[in-house]
Amino acid sequence: MKKSWMSLLLGGILGVSLLTGCASTPDAKGIQQGTETGIVQEQGALKVALCVTGAVNDMGWNQSAYEGLLLVEEALGCEIAYTENVAAADMAATFTDYAANGYDVVIGHGFQFGDPALEVGELYPDTKFICIEAGASAENVASYVMKCEETGYLNGMLAASMSKSNKVGFIGPVQGASLVKIMNAFEDGAKAINPDIEVQTTWTGSFTDTALAKESATAMIENNVDVIGHCANECGTGALNAAAEAGIFAIGDSYDQYALAPQTILTSAIYNVPELIKTAITDIQEGSFEGVVKELGMADGIVELAPYHEMEDSIPDDVKQLIADKVEAIKSGEFTVICDTNAR
Repeated sequence: MKKSWMSLLLGGILGVSLLTGCASTPDAKGIQQGTETGIVQEQGALKVALCVTGAVNDMGWNQSAYEGLLLVEEALGCEIAYTENVAAADMAATFTDYAANGYDVVIGHGFQFGDPALEVGELYPDTKFICIEAGASAENVASYVMKCEETGYLNGMLAASMSKSNKVGFIGPVQGASLVKIMNAFEDGAKAINPDIEVQTTWTGSFTDTALAKESATAMIENNVDVIGHCANECGTGALNAAAEAGIFAIGDSYDQYALAPQTILTSAIYNVPELIKTAITDIQEGSFEGVVKELGMADGIVELAPYHEMEDSIPDDVKQLIADKVEAIKSGEFTVICDTNAR
């Protein structure tokens, strides 16, 4: 498991593609192909498939789900398969392929998979469908939602605290409730520090086009933004690159992204998707699966901030203490981040 993670990490840094096409998809008999860990599955093992909208070595949103798939293979003995770069128009068909080929569980990583899961779930009642960050639920469909707004708020506080121009930016991909809530919380956190701060926001319309995010970030930088955050999946890498080239601060998302720009990234919002996926599969294995929407956050160990790494000395001690105190307040329930899913 550790060796696989390091291989992906190096691949993300060097920009080398580790995978080609839609790897590890089932054949006509539903037999898994392309497993990386080489574990021999026991007969009758739970068959779990993962569908993601981008590449599984993106050092972000999609890689976190892929690592969760590897985790349930290693820790829970599941037989696994996955399909990457699934377009919205192909989600129902991809779900159908896995269900028809005898997969017990099909996971859609992102809010966009909610409606396809409900549609295909009606046709395959014996298959469980897990949607991450969706609001879909039915007898065999459950959504596992992370309180990503919590880290969004904290990162807004950090951005405002580190800004000298009193202008910060935030870049999202495609508008959806699970992403709008992060952008709104970032703005709320920034204004909690400075009510007069200017928060510039942009939706790129893409999860994967890094050029679009870089273009948006560059426009913000030209308008004196000096800290940029994102929740734009692979697309957001472009924003991080723009910040690094301009010599301003940035904040990563979904994964500890510091290695992409060590002298630029203050911290990252980490969504512990591997543990989330393990929780979902364990629920199914133990017979406690419920077709509901489950919410998990910092108090559950599912959402957290990455270490400051090389930026530790660049952040004043009082700012670090401010963030640490707010983390504890969120975990204890003393402070609740508003989950606002309405586009502003």
